[in-house]
Amino acid sequence: MRAGPVPAAAMHACDRVASVFPPRHCDDAEYVAYIHGLPLAPKVKRQRIAIRRRFERFWPDLADWFAAPMGVRVARLPARHRGDAVRINSYAARSYLYYLALTDRIRLDPPWLLAIGDLRAVQVAASLGIDLGIELLAAEAAAHGLERFGAKLSLAWGMARIALCFGARGAAAVSDDHVDALMAAIREFGARPDVGEFWGSTERFRVSPAKAWVTHLGRLRMILYHRGQAAAEPRKAMPGYAAPAPPQVAMLALVERWLEVRRLTDNPSTVYHLSVGMRHFLHYLAETVPEVQDFGAVTRDHAQGFMHRMATEIRPTTGRILAPNTRRDRTGALAQFCRQTAAWGWEGAPPRQLVDRRDYPRAAERIPRYIPADELARLMVAIRSMTCVYQRAALLVARWSGARRAEVRRLAIDCLDRYPDGTARLRLPAGKTLRERIVPLHDEAAEAIRGVQALRDGRPDRPCTDEVTGLGVRYLFVMNGRRLSLHYLFETALQAACREAGLVDARGRGTVSAHRFRHTVGTELAEKGARLHTIMSILGHQSPAMSMVYARISDPEVLRDYRSVLGPGAVIAGPGVEALRAGRLSDEAVDWLKLNFLKTELELGHCLRLPSEGPCECDLYLTCARFVTTPAYAGRLRERRHVEMTLVEDARCRGWPREVDRHRAVVARIEGLLGELGEPIDPPPQG
Repeated sequence: MRAGPVPAAAMHACDRVASVFPPRHCDDAEYVAYIHGLPLAPKVKRQRIAIRRRFERFWPDLADWFAAPMGVRVARLPARHRGDAVRINSYAARSYLYYLALTDRIRLDPPWLLAIGDLRAVQVAASLGIDLGIELLAAEAAAHGLERFGAKLSLAWGMARIALCFGARGAAAVSDDHVDALMAAIREFGARPDVGEFWGSTERFRVSPAKAWVTHLGRLRMILYHRGQAAAEPRKAMPGYAAPAPPQVAMLALVERWLEVRRLTDNPSTVYHLSVGMRHFLHYLAETVPEVQDFGAVTRDHAQGFMHRMATEIRPTTGRILAPNTRRDRTGALAQFCRQTAAWGWEGAPPRQLVDRRDYPRAAERIPRYIPADELARLMVAIRSMTCVYQRAALLVARWSGARRAEVRRLAIDCLDRYPDGTARLRLPAGKTLRERIVPLHDEAAEAIRGVQALRDGRPDRPCTDEVTGLGVRYLFVMNGRRLSLHYLFETALQAACREAGLVDARGRGTVSAHRFRHTVGTELAEKGARLHTIMSILGHQSPAMSMVYARISDPEVLRDYRSVLGPGAVIAGPGVEALRAGRLSDEAVDWLKLNFLKTELELGHCLRLPSEGPCECDLYLTCARFVTTPAYAGRLRERRHVEMTLVEDARCRGWPREVDRHRAVVARIEGLLGELGEPIDPPPQG
């Protein structure tokens, strides 16, 4: 994921330090005494002393050295500059500069520390008797599951630069503000026009050293968090090179102010999507109407142009146009921004509503895409063979519980217990519906959870603040002190499982998503006759309508009823029988009936009238030419006949002869339908 905005305090921390520590040289005698105390050969000692003296002659005022071009200070020279004595001496004097920084005479700036690459300041600190806390922090990293040698290298990278730049030495002196400042420096260094002089090219810098540096700082931040010295939960955050900020400063400031208000009540994912929508709109304005620099100049035509652009935009990663849901999200972000900022009376807010509900692209209502049994069996074989305990457990929990991905990722370490009969019971955290729930869990998934719990046992991790409840939670899916991402637990794992199971499309991408496990659980529950309330409870639905989708597509009675009317050899009766048997229904009508047969059901049968023919306004089981019924409705027909006969007697007692005739006609018609179906008029005796 990309890094969030860096506080101004962190971005300019080094500028403040430079003003507090005006740079100055040390005395020659002091440095000579220091060098003579090192276990070096006499020739090397003489070289070190000569380098310091020559550097002081070149740069008597260190402020001039700090003001010199970066290429001169770093001295990473092309071949044509190798005769430049000033640059060569600047390169040779690095050990002396470390000495000055560690004795609080200078503070080295982050761009220089990033440009020089390899840094050997740890040895200088050790020679001065300074403990940077690397060994202590490496031991704590190993307790969280990191490999000690690799963790030590990462910590040396960060702790040495923090000591040289900020003067913070030792594990207790470092905070997440120092990490934030270095993260900001990496981002800014990657945007320098001369970055290629030091790292070959901008792309090489971003792919190789910058990625490794962010990993180093992420490990340091993780340890600081679990020590209680950092407030933010450790997350891997790469610098946001791919998402440059829009150029409209005033407009962007207003958007950021609006997003800060939304962060108070909305989920982080919601705020992220709002931010993406507004960023795309501002970039569109910058490209098409760069003269527009405030929202007061934005018109309805600009908004319509933005929506037209989205309707024709090709996503580079897929080669397809934007999906309707993506366009709806971006349109909705713009609509909410305009409506809310105007209602709050903010200065600079759009003076008019730029979009309304009619501008939202219509999205098709799709049915749940459950995984067919044969595909599910192949996929489960691949999942069970996974080597990563975390990925296997996450997918098995999703398969057997029907939980959402985010709910699985946020499981607490103590999420599993048992019902009184011994069945495993899973406690799912409050998620999309803001309600916790408890569901029974298959033994296979329960064993997978216990395997992860065994790995997590004894880890000294600090609880994280849950993004929904605000409570401290020790999460289950934590590895090396940091929560595992949704991408690692589900996308990466499922793509590998799909390839192994042969469930890929023409582009080689897996055809099964994690959410399809949820649809599969709902479908299986409905097919096995689970009550609607049970489906709602297990899947965490808020309304019965959400769970009814599974009942409608899964009820075997619907399939049997469909076959009883349209299947070969079906026993049917009614005015619509002649059209069916004579084949007078068009192919279009038959296709519609196959897809929408559930919608044709009536009290006593089915009406085969198409939507294009308009509503039926007659008494269906008497005169409608589209009405058909089957033996499955025989019981209802008998019940209706009994009601009509009761109404005949009631009308006779009241002296209403025309009502008597009408109800007798209904009785006769029902008896005729029962005869056509070969069903007795009176219900069969109960044995």
